Amino acid sequence: MSWEEVSDRCFRREYGGFEVNTGVIAGRRGAVLIDTRASVPEGLELREHLRELGCAEPVAIVNTHGHFDHCFGNAAFEGPFWGHLDLPEYLEREAWRTLAEDDPDWAARVEGTPVTAPSRLVRRTAVIDLGDRVVELHHLGRGHTGHDLVVRVPDCGLVFAGDLVEEAGPPCYGSDAFPLDWPITLTRLLETGPELIVPGHGAPVGREFAERQRDAIAAVAHGIRETYDAGLDPLEALRGGTWPYDPSLLLHAVRRGHLQLAASG
Repeated sequence: MSWEEVSDRCFRREYGGFEVNTGVIAGRRGAVLIDTRASVPEGLELREHLRELGCAEPVAIVNTHGHFDHCFGNAAFEGPFWGHLDLPEYLEREAWRTLAEDDPDWAARVEGTPVTAPSRLVRRTAVIDLGDRVVELHHLGRGHTGHDLVVRVPDCGLVFAGDLVEEAGPPCYGSDAFPLDWPITLTRLLETGPELIVPGHGAPVGREFAERQRDAIAAVAHGIRETYDAGLDPLEALRGGTWPYDPSLLLHAVRRGHLQLAASG
């Protein structure tokens, strides 16, 4: 796939394998790159592809979160790198464990890969000035991970949402997801007024798609609370509940949600 201009000087390119999106926002002072793919060789290939847009050296690189398919290409670039405040510690302590659990074959393939951690850290909101436009970075709450960032381009109503929104498949609940927080975070994303959303994986979507996905994620959170209150263990909950997604994809969600409820109770 080649670069697709999804809005004024805003591009996305979807790469096979992990069906991951990378994004580019261009302005007078240069370009912001969003996510760097799953390995250094993939990052180097992305860097070559950026030459097609005239921005092989981005002025800023944003990691939407710390999963390998979005940031293990960091070392192919010089930076500066932007990410959530908790991302450096996640990359040091959790990223490889999560990768080994989710995709052991890829973990073996990229073992030893240096992963550059962001030094420009965002607690809630930050702004990158491109001269004739600004790019906003927002941490709207926990969801797909505890450190998700969304990238908003206010002059054209576009949001790069990372994996808080998924189009290529159902939302991915991993061992580091926050299923009870996720619907609230998506509601906050919708309150930013996006006209178009580029998900972490798959084709760009409109507001109605994101609302439907938020409602389904809220139904998962409701099911987690109901089954916890009923005293069901996660496997019993998945066998007996009514879920908006294939129950086989929700084991981490229910386990994580039950643990969160137990800790708060």
